[in-house]
Amino acid sequence: MRKIGILGGAFNPPHIGHLIIAEEVKEGLNLDEVWFIPTYTSPHKEQSKITTDHRIQMLEKSIEGNRAFSINLDEIDRKGTSYTIDTIKKLTNDYPTYNFYFIIGADMVEYLPKWKDIDQLVSLVTFVGVHRRDFDLSSTYPIKTIDIPTIEISSTDIRNRIKRGKSIKYLVLNPVYDYIKGNQLYED
Repeated sequence: MRKIGILGGAFNPPHIGHLIIAEEVKEGLNLDEVWFIPTYTSPHKEQSKITTDHRIQMLEKSIEGNRAFSINLDEIDRKGTSYTIDTIKKLTNDYPTYNFYFIIGADMVEYLPKWKDIDQLVSLVTFVGVHRRDFDLSSTYPIKTIDIPTIEISSTDIRNRIKRGKSIKYLVLNPVYDYIKGNQLYED
């Protein structure tokens, strides 16, 4: 039975924190693969001004060369608000012999009681929580926890740095950095 990690998010832009989390969870749980699933519209965040094509291109550049990482576009293809329950139902239906591990940060662990159909969701997938500063990983829901090197980077901070004319070098991989600069993304 294959063990697949799922890392969902806007990836607006994808950064080294996403990659560190994916790699550490893959190693920590001995996963076969990690699938990055970009949202079309997140129920937890405001609508992106960057096109889905740009986000997908940056994500492709981020995982290039890592054969254990791939992109699943189910939420992009489905359009509309991306609810985890809908994605996991589809994945468990399409891949009935796979075990899925949904990777979330501690900020989302605290938010789990508000997730759509959370009680059904925890019966379909194993949640994996990773530490974030100022958030607690304890939950009434079953959560596997993985200790990872803590690196406090967020896509919001990266976007804000670009708007202020500050460097994002080393926060994203070089091909993503070049793509953002070449397409003048996130600039005012």
